[in-house]
Amino acid sequence: QVHLVESGGGLVQAGGSLRLSCAASGSIFRFSAMGWYRQAPGKQRELVARIIKGGTTNYADSVKGRFTISLDNAKNTAYLQMNSLKPEDTTVYFCNAFVNFQQYWGQGTQVTVSS
Repeated sequence: QVHLVESGGGLVQAGGSLRLSCAASGSIFRFSAMGWYRQAPGKQRELVARIIKGGTTNYADSVKGRFTISLDNAKNTAYLQMNSLKPEDTTVYFCNAFVNFQQYWGQGTQVTVSS
């Protein structure tokens, strides 16, 4: 079994920064990708950023130039550096990992950006 532990959410003023972390633990024999999604109330979960082992990344258009995803392969940990945060970035962020040919989700972490 693989577990994802997220940290780093919180409250920040518009224009500020936060860094989210997601650590994968457990019996990992094949690590493929990690990413972050977010879901506002009443809306579908949407991709924010994703990184594939080897370094290829992709981002939602709404966060390009502001968010950066990175991966520490040795720690099986992904980071999402979020800069120039906007009130519309407020929602719950979920870590996602494709490990051992299966998809896993974190419990979610709240990010709140005040105007």
